[in-house]
Amino acid sequence: MADYPTHPDAMQPGWLAETLGFSASMLRGFSVKPVGTGQMCDSYRLTLDWATGAEGAPATVIAKCPSHDPASREVARTLGGYLLEVRWYQTLAHDVAVPRPHCHFAKIEDDGVSFLLLLGDLAPAAQGDQLRGARPAEIDLAVDAAAELHAPLWNSPRLAEIEWLQRDTRPIVRALFPVYFAQFRERYAQRLDPECLALGDGLVQKLDAYLAHEPSATTLQHGDLRVDNILFAPDHSACWVVDWQTLAIGAGARDLAYLVGTSIADPEERAALDRPAFDRWTNRLAALGVATDIEALWQDYRLGALSGYFMAVFASMSVERTERGDEMFAVMAERPARQAIALRSLDIL
Repeated sequence: MADYPTHPDAMQPGWLAETLGFSASMLRGFSVKPVGTGQMCDSYRLTLDWATGAEGAPATVIAKCPSHDPASREVARTLGGYLLEVRWYQTLAHDVAVPRPHCHFAKIEDDGVSFLLLLGDLAPAAQGDQLRGARPAEIDLAVDAAAELHAPLWNSPRLAEIEWLQRDTRPIVRALFPVYFAQFRERYAQRLDPECLALGDGLVQKLDAYLAHEPSATTLQHGDLRVDNILFAPDHSACWVVDWQTLAIGAGARDLAYLVGTSIADPEERAALDRPAFDRWTNRLAALGVATDIEALWQDYRLGALSGYFMAVFASMSVERTERGDEMFAVMAERPARQAIALRSLDIL
């Protein structure tokens, strides 16, 4: 059993004050409000009532906790999602220049489910809107943030030394994707057009080749880099990346294709942005000292266009079903499907 609270309801003001670096008596109390649209975790804004003299104390913090939904918690346990995010903040976040929230507290139990994160509140920065789609300024900020994540450990020997990232999820994907896609096809048969659903049929047929494909370069990969997982400053001068439950070692170009493919609502606008976003990313990598093989990375990008479709299928069948979630997952499948069809991604396999 955890020796710390894993939900705001179990927190005492004294414990919270000491965890934030202040004496227990300095925090008179706090209020709690749910925030975010996460499907895998529950997040809350804690508004803190400090006594006079608490110099430098935060007015608010964000508490991230296990999902209230048993199915979502089980998926997180099976795939190690909670563990990945906690370990990111514990061991890697300070070594990578990607903009992200400050972490006040990060612990997880051996069960892989009981955990707590206390993060800096970035308000008035606001979460991007997956359903609306991203604005050009948001894409530029996110592409630059992606390069800042990818550059420090690009093809680094250190990647092999990060034991908690050495998870091979391919057997799980191989076993579950055909089953999940059959369910996905049935659920969204009236929402997605035949061409988008046919892409899933092709993925099932070429699943072994997809899983066996090796990228041209490896690095830290966010794994779910879309605008719902990015906070933007009101004036779009900065962004911060959140939700690190899908962190992996893999192709940085996959993150980029996933970002562009899932975040641009209009297919023609997205098609016009694929190469410029890719070029911006590779130029930023070069500025950060990374030597790149542009043509090989473009192939990685084309194949990475399939990743948004994969995520939509897996996530929609794995987490608590909601009205917004249904529409979000339909959009998450439809947009990258059109991207992958336009880029002829399946032809690579």
